[in-house]
Amino acid sequence: MSRQYDIYGIGNALVDMEFEVSDVFLDAMNVEKGLMTLVNKERQFELLEHMRTERSTRAGGGSAANTVVANAFFGGSSFYSCLVANDELGDFYVQELDKAGVDTNLHTLRPAGVTGSCLVMVTPDAERTMNTFLGISEQFSVDDLDKEALQRSSFVYSEGYLVTSATARPAVVRAMNLAREHGVKTAVSFSDPSMVKYFRLGLEEILGSGVDLLFCNREEALLWGECRTLAKAVEELKRVAGAFVITLGAQGALVFDGLAMHEIDSFPVLPVDTNGAGDMFAGAFLYGITHGMTYAEAGRFASLAASRVVMVFGPRLAPDQYKQTLAEFVRS
Repeated sequence: MSRQYDIYGIGNALVDMEFEVSDVFLDAMNVEKGLMTLVNKERQFELLEHMRTERSTRAGGGSAANTVVANAFFGGSSFYSCLVANDELGDFYVQELDKAGVDTNLHTLRPAGVTGSCLVMVTPDAERTMNTFLGISEQFSVDDLDKEALQRSSFVYSEGYLVTSATARPAVVRAMNLAREHGVKTAVSFSDPSMVKYFRLGLEEILGSGVDLLFCNREEALLWGECRTLAKAVEELKRVAGAFVITLGAQGALVFDGLAMHEIDSFPVLPVDTNGAGDMFAGAFLYGITHGMTYAEAGRFASLAASRVVMVFGPRLAPDQYKQTLAEFVRS
């Protein structure tokens, strides 16, 4: 079967509201720094009421969405399955996907409800802390999968955040099984240390008999391996993934291609905002391996792309910056 899409993404559909805050603010508001925490709408509103900042952005977000958008802007083809409501934020979200050239299941009658939103708080050290109200996105289910688009894709990619939903988790399991049945490769991101720490059984259900490609960071890898060394974590990851990437922040990344391990250097920059760095890495990496790059080459390209997104405020680059980054990599 011909492949219409490089990536078929599954994830939460959240409108990101990003603000610069101080560590004092996080302490005063009892917000746990550096993690994604699920909250209700009232808690989000309480935090917003206390914001005192001049710098903020609003963008279509969600971890897997950032990844498929990056792939699309680099020149790849993407489809994104998600769920938004028939409200103003939902309209905004659909427009954001359209601008990126990402096909979606959302061009149908959308249900009544409230579209999910993520309050992203960035401290002076560029660390991002997220308080997320899932809204209607929490109701994502098997019915929201586009099985034909999935079968015409090279990769199915899911964010780990979906493990928290009683309806989304079975949808991801179904998507992974459909992919295996139709020769589509499978990829998963652990997304956040809290997913590994508190929802391990659900992640094991999603991984099933194993995935072709897994993305995680150092902390997530160590939590998964229930160990203190990356060497041990690597061996544990090999049990559930044919290939994997461990991002190491300023230290670069480790890429295992199924046979050999590759150490990927970072591109030293002065970070402004780390929100979206892992999503960008995954999007660039998936673009690379679906467009003729080796895993090592894709790792270097992804490292460059991640270095560029941490230099800006917000989880995405301007549209022309994606192509500029790709051109810079090709010239190097």
